[in-house]
Amino acid sequence: MYEVRLHGRGGQGAVLAAGILAAALVEEGKFAVAIPSFGFERRGAPVAAFLRCDEREIRRMTNIYTPDCVICIDPTVSRSVDILAGLKPGGALIQTSNRPVEELLLNEAVGTVGLCDAVRLAREIFGRPITNTLMLAAFARATGVVSLAALQQALRDSEFRDAGLSQNLLALERGYHETTVHHLERRAAA
Repeated sequence: MYEVRLHGRGGQGAVLAAGILAAALVEEGKFAVAIPSFGFERRGAPVAAFLRCDEREIRRMTNIYTPDCVICIDPTVSRSVDILAGLKPGGALIQTSNRPVEELLLNEAVGTVGLCDAVRLAREIFGRPITNTLMLAAFARATGVVSLAALQQALRDSEFRDAGLSQNLLALERGYHETTVHHLERRAAA
């Protein structure tokens, strides 16, 4: 089973992104479940959403504490939340950032980093910093867990099919092609 935890802020679409990613994985013949996390969240407050995918039916509907991958759709949320908590060794971090990988504070568990300057791209495409669609494409590019084509089809089948579809499809395309992927060399502790 592959598990993903998405971090963002209220109003940025982390829960929606998890749902679209689940639909894309189902499009590819996998089993997937998106698990929203609701509580005292308000616009701008840190939020999380969760996703599991597997080749067989999934029954677990709990939060994810040891993800294979963390997707962070907001560049500032890591200042108030330990987004890498519980990341499995060799796990992936998909981060919206315009900084080089060498400047990021990463723990020893991170094996792959996908970086996308999604805030800049979102401002160019949408006129505001809504990065969720861009970061789904960055996830596809960095992990290969889902294809760009499946994400595109999931968007066509989603609530965006009438409004904002062309912008979101452009965001997928640009996010995929403008993500840099870094495979980190980690030395085992002696």
